[in-house]
Amino acid sequence: MNRVTIALTALALALTAGQAYARGDDKQVARSVSVGGSCYKCDLSGKKLTGARFMGANLAKAALVGADLRGATVIGSNFDAADLTRADLRSASMQGANFSRAVFVSAQLDGVEAAGANFGGADLSKAQLTGAELQGANFSRAVLIGADFSGAELKAVNLAKADAGGASFRGAEMVAANLTGGNFERANFRGAELKAAVLSDGEFAGADFRDASLYKTMLHGADLSRARGLTQDQLDEACGDGSTSLPGGLTVKTCRGVVIQHIRPPAPPKPAKPPRWIFSTAD
Repeated sequence: MNRVTIALTALALALTAGQAYARGDDKQVARSVSVGGSCYKCDLSGKKLTGARFMGANLAKAALVGADLRGATVIGSNFDAADLTRADLRSASMQGANFSRAVFVSAQLDGVEAAGANFGGADLSKAQLTGAELQGANFSRAVLIGADFSGAELKAVNLAKADAGGASFRGAEMVAANLTGGNFERANFRGAELKAAVLSDGEFAGADFRDASLYKTMLHGADLSRARGLTQDQLDEACGDGSTSLPGGLTVKTCRGVVIQHIRPPAPPKPAKPPRWIFSTAD
């Protein structure tokens, strides 16, 4: 086992040096990478960072377009406004990660573990998040148009004022999720569990609720007048108010003695101070 450790003050320079130990094309990086410190606005587009470990790293506004981050571990790191368009993050693990305002257009995040991660204001249009574990994650004001959350764990997720037109939440577990004021037109909620979720003031024209569970779901002010697949049996388990709009012939009881609790998302982590060694490779 040959171990190479390089002390550098900028991640971009570290990766440039690391290419000397790579195999294959010029976008390959040594297969075991640990990074920390700051790489503000650096360009890592197309880099192969499979299994990389980001520990207290600051990659705010970094470019990682098309980067291969499969199985990466992100701990206490800041990717604010980073560009991860078409990046591959399948099965990545994120703890205390901040992706606020980041771009994940057409990115692959299937099976990602990102409980409590902050995606506030991020653009995840057409991103793939099937089977992702996102309990308590913050997607407030995020753009989720055409994103696929099928089978994802979205317990207590904050989707307030998100734009999720055409997104799929088919079979997703959305217990206590906050969808307040969001746009969910044409979204797919087939078979989703929305127990104790809050859909207040949301737009759901064309949304599909076939076989969805609405037990104790709160519908205050929600516009469901053009939603599809709703039944009276489903609505009998939910509650709303006089401003709830429903398809013709359907009714919902008034919520009484219900306290709506919005779960506050975790604060974005502060980037850690650069460690003594910020880049290492194992070959």
